[in-house]
Amino acid sequence: MAKAAAAPGKTLLSPTDHTLIMIDHQSQMAFATKSIGAIELRNNAGLVAHAAKAFKVATIITSVAEKSFSGPVFDEIKGAFPDAEVIDRTTMNTWEDARIAARVNAIGKPRIVLAGLWTSVCIVGPALSAIDQGFEVYVIADACGDVSTEAHDRSMDRMVQAGVRPMTSVQYLLELQRDWARGDTYESTVGVAKKWGGGYGLGLIYAKTMFGAQEGH
Repeated sequence: MAKAAAAPGKTLLSPTDHTLIMIDHQSQMAFATKSIGAIELRNNAGLVAHAAKAFKVATIITSVAEKSFSGPVFDEIKGAFPDAEVIDRTTMNTWEDARIAARVNAIGKPRIVLAGLWTSVCIVGPALSAIDQGFEVYVIADACGDVSTEAHDRSMDRMVQAGVRPMTSVQYLLELQRDWARGDTYESTVGVAKKWGGGYGLGLIYAKTMFGAQEGH
């Protein structure tokens, strides 16, 4: 018989058990993205990047043809990691770039979390490749996008069928925190939510301003 215990599920993410790879969040890739609006996409990518920074998550940022075609990585990501090396590729599948493989191996985490453009190419490729090589893979669906809603949705279906675990940007932030009594990351979590968390962030600002309330108290 099942017995409850006050312990997190094994598939929940923690800040130290995964590598976040942010892929091709670039101008040219965003211009053709139709499954999500550019403002929401940039906001969600910023939330993910700043959450990773706050929790010291091992993070890889990669681009494709940055100088010759696709343009710079979103400022929302650079703002979280201003000094990070951006690995610029020619491969559509990030996982086929030897520098990415070397970085993943050097970091040494068993789980990979992906976000990027476009879902059907630049996310499906590394997701399926990493699963084949024994990694657990998570995809932050609302920090990804594609040339149509159909393209994005079918790509998510394909990855889920292969074993990918889908999640959202706010879910990623709150899963890393998980307990409001964790005082060392409380302020940074709330700060990220207030700036990047949309209506949820507005609610936090309102509650604190109007009657001094805060999460977990």
